[in-house]
Amino acid sequence: MFNGFKEFIMKGNVMDLAVAVIIGAAFSQIVNALVESVLMPAISALVGSPNFDDFAVVTLNGNDLKFGVLLTAVVNFLLIAAAVYFCIVMPMNKMIERRNRRLGIEPAAEPADPNTVLLTEIRDALAAKPGTAGAEGRHSGPAV
Repeated sequence: MFNGFKEFIMKGNVMDLAVAVIIGAAFSQIVNALVESVLMPAISALVGSPNFDDFAVVTLNGNDLKFGVLLTAVVNFLLIAAAVYFCIVMPMNKMIERRNRRLGIEPAAEPADPNTVLLTEIRDALAAKPGTAGAEGRHSGPAV
């Protein structure tokens, strides 16, 4: 019983997932600091408020519907997504591209769509049949 558990825990994907969760938790502090300490104050300087919590409050039967809280959450999400993309993903992709160029690694060609390949094979097979009407005058490019 313990041997099975030990094998499960020591699998590479379990350890990779554990490392990813730990790094993700640590990294979220960096992203939150960027959003809360840099981006939101910049928005506050432009808009005049650090958040939109008091924006669009509607009272219905004594209950407050705070649409501004939802708007703040959406803006925070977009800021976090933009920060991750522009500060991490884009620079990392550029670094990988430069490294691959330096090492002479060519980017892999994207595989052709299987439907396109199949249709091309059918077209070529029909064109190769002797006596197929109209096959001689056809071109292989797309129809205009």
